[in-house]
Amino acid sequence: MLSFRTAGFSGYGVQYSPFFDNKLAVATAANYGLVGNGKLFVLNITPQGEIREEISWMTNDSLFSTAWSELNENQIVTSLGDGSIKIFDTTVPNFPILQWKEHEREVFSVSWGLTDKTQLVSSSWDGTIKLWTPGRNQSLLTLNSAMNNDLTTKISSAVPLSNQPQHQGINTSHCVYSAKFSPHAPWQIISCSGAGKVQIWDIRDRKPLQMEYVAHGGFECLSVAPNFYKPEVIASAGSNGSIHLWDLRLISSTPHIRGPSPLNELLGHQFAVRNIKFSPHNANELVSASYDMSCRVWQDSSQERARFLNAGAATVGIFPQHKEFVMDCDYSLWGQPGWIASTGWDEMVYVWDSNRFRV
Repeated sequence: MLSFRTAGFSGYGVQYSPFFDNKLAVATAANYGLVGNGKLFVLNITPQGEIREEISWMTNDSLFSTAWSELNENQIVTSLGDGSIKIFDTTVPNFPILQWKEHEREVFSVSWGLTDKTQLVSSSWDGTIKLWTPGRNQSLLTLNSAMNNDLTTKISSAVPLSNQPQHQGINTSHCVYSAKFSPHAPWQIISCSGAGKVQIWDIRDRKPLQMEYVAHGGFECLSVAPNFYKPEVIASAGSNGSIHLWDLRLISSTPHIRGPSPLNELLGHQFAVRNIKFSPHNANELVSASYDMSCRVWQDSSQERARFLNAGAATVGIFPQHKEFVMDCDYSLWGQPGWIASTGWDEMVYVWDSNRFRV
């Protein structure tokens, strides 16, 4: 296990470089992201097993997520609490090389396309998802997550929006916490919102919203993750502490206030699950980061022929080193499968081998 302290700044996002096996980008915020500056770190893992800062940039507002460019090894995009998105370059030490500001509220996620690598997607508390390309000064497309909100209204009146103390009394139903490109189709975007909805978009279509359903019983859905090996399978994470696996082929078009049944349900976290990622090495493994101050590694053993048995889902690893909310985690694409980076409100970045934390 390796560690690095982002002193004075709480971690919100972490991602391994897709080009180098020893580089991490970490998005952080002062004062737990409530007020103040942000700081973007690029960290190097040395051959001696130490994590050192290569370069960093201060920002005028909190950073909530980060993603490496899939085209340029030196460029990193990050999202801010003031509604802006900035791209930094490790060869330019002082300022961002590009900035957009179209979102009206906090931008909670940015994600680079894995198939069409010229595009990236962002999602915001203002209820919109925006498509960008570094060659343009304006967004290419804006999707409105509340465009079909009849179901949202029913859910909001029946189910608490959040079990997070800082959100009690605040309407987060339009907040789009996460939006990601499918790794299998450059036109498909998967998103989730504070209304407890998972939405599937086709950006080629005049009516891009292709599918919408309630997840986690209407509690806030905080993260979604596509499976790198199974185009039909995605995962979602809820503020009620659950992780759901979905087979999109089994989702009925008939709306239901409590939503469809998941392919599998992973239970074990005591508080909200903030982020989830599928393993790039194993179609049936994923990692989660939670407000219960832990990361968990899961093995989904549900099979096509036995999916209704809901059997075999289990925690196979627990990483308990964080002392505050764990906000993000990411698998290394390199070397021995199982290396994971995580970051949280305790101002710590850990790089750990999940094989050593098996239960």
